[in-house]
Amino acid sequence: MSKRLTKSLLTKENKDYLMSTHFWGPVFNWMIPIATISDTRKHPKIISGKMTLALTLYSMVFMRFAWKVQPRNLLLFACHITNAGAQLTQGYRFLNYHYGQQKESEQKK
Repeated sequence: MSKRLTKSLLTKENKDYLMSTHFWGPVFNWMIPIATISDTRKHPKIISGKMTLALTLYSMVFMRFAWKVQPRNLLLFACHITNAGAQLTQGYRFLNYHYGQQKESEQKK
């Protein structure tokens, strides 16, 4: 059974896919959302608002690209939808830290 499974996984089509940029591009691109998700534990004063906006827009553009390209690159699409969500979270933290807390401290006075 293991020989049959190995043989089916190592078909020419699967080997071609695993050795293509259609696979390895998204795999390495996952480093961006992983880093963003790990940064959500850090203090919001280190967040760059401009970079967060740029990466959010970048992910939204490439989500569309990953969906429209033929054949569809669902691995790339999943990566960018995760990154967009993580960047939006960071954007909320940035806005809340720089603009939301000031209003709260002014109201307490």
